[in-house]
Amino acid sequence: MTARILVVDDIPANVRLLEVRLLAEYFEVLTATNGPDAIETCENGKVDVVLLDVMMPDMDGFEVCRRLKSDPATSHIPVVMITALDQVSDRVRGLEAGADDFLTKPVNDLQLMTRVKSLVRLKSLTDELRLRASTTRNIGIEELLSRNFASEDTTPKVLLIDERKSSVERIQKMLRDRADLDVSSDPHAGFFQAAETSYECVMISTAFADFDPLRLCSQLRSLDRTRFVPIILLAEEGEEERIIRGLELGINDYLMRPIDQQELTARLRTQVRRKRYNDQLRASVTQTIEMAVTDGLTGLHNRRYLDSHLQTLFDRAVARRRPLSVMITDLDRFKAINDAHGHDGGDEVLREFARRLRKNVRGIDLACRFGGEEFVVVMPDTEGAVAEKVAERIRAEIAQAPFAIGQDGKTIEVTVSVGVSSVLKGVDTVAALMKRADLALYEAKSGGRNRVVAKAA
Repeated sequence: MTARILVVDDIPANVRLLEVRLLAEYFEVLTATNGPDAIETCENGKVDVVLLDVMMPDMDGFEVCRRLKSDPATSHIPVVMITALDQVSDRVRGLEAGADDFLTKPVNDLQLMTRVKSLVRLKSLTDELRLRASTTRNIGIEELLSRNFASEDTTPKVLLIDERKSSVERIQKMLRDRADLDVSSDPHAGFFQAAETSYECVMISTAFADFDPLRLCSQLRSLDRTRFVPIILLAEEGEEERIIRGLELGINDYLMRPIDQQELTARLRTQVRRKRYNDQLRASVTQTIEMAVTDGLTGLHNRRYLDSHLQTLFDRAVARRRPLSVMITDLDRFKAINDAHGHDGGDEVLREFARRLRKNVRGIDLACRFGGEEFVVVMPDTEGAVAEKVAERIRAEIAQAPFAIGQDGKTIEVTVSVGVSSVLKGVDTVAALMKRADLALYEAKSGGRNRVVAKAA
């Protein structure tokens, strides 16, 4: 696993110790001896995880972490705070500053490496989502990344899987008014409950009488619906090996009993915040893809999608020696409609035309808004004669019923001209296919409009 780790400590010996450990695991290591240098390195370089000492002069680790997490450009970088003080108050302060984890000196090698590897995997996921989102300029990526997804915005929905009643009651008391907590005492039932409900975190106790909790963690990570749900392991003292194995399996965090309320709420808040951040990125990517290939006015595919997908359909038809036909439609005298009824009226006509067009083509046909008042329908496995009949049916559907405009029930007559072409046997191209359809459309318009012309080969 290759990644770039930034080690921040004002004591050179501490820096060197961590550097040697990380290099032995084939990580690339960057170093900084003070807070400002660490922030500058994160802003200017590709850093995957920050190992940050708490006790530093001038700007301590808490302040460095707070600044990194408050900047949209660096807020997604995982931060592990390292201190010689094993105080719950220090851990809570670090987590509230935005730290993703907290390790105590002297740092255990296995805990360090499993933590780093776990956070590197999480960072890789976030980087991929950010990359997909940032490649499109129309989604407002900086606004998105600067939003606050902290759990205070809405109460997180959390599942606790724990068979000990006393433990459940303590955690319920700790999270009262802080989480919408569901409880399952049976790990098998808990697995199905986690899969069927949208939880923002699952907490799993290790204290089962006859069940391996890591099996449940593994099952949750292997299921698509729960793959990205944060898992916090609630472990007993002396279970370090189990915790390390759990981190390798993909759990996000752990707490040692006896559980401190402040630390529990802080770690839960950290996991929910990161999940919401990544969920928002995923949703934005999905929405952007839809926006990129869909015409916002009519809901049909747009020209960008047509330009990329038509070639695929064409190549498949040629390779399989199957027919493929294309029709181009154009609303007659559409400028006059806009002039008489305004662009709002014109938009209503376009939306209604798209609805009627969609009703008269098959699910496998590709209906697109080509631009303005022109629409294209690509019909796989359709001979030219059949495509001409479909075009005639669409023309008649448009002409036979007037289009409603405005709220007063006013209607207008609308007609459409259509040009049809089909793939030729032998040498043909997408450009030639579209050109023939366009020529047929021109012939239909110049021949009196409200008609269908199929361009002969």
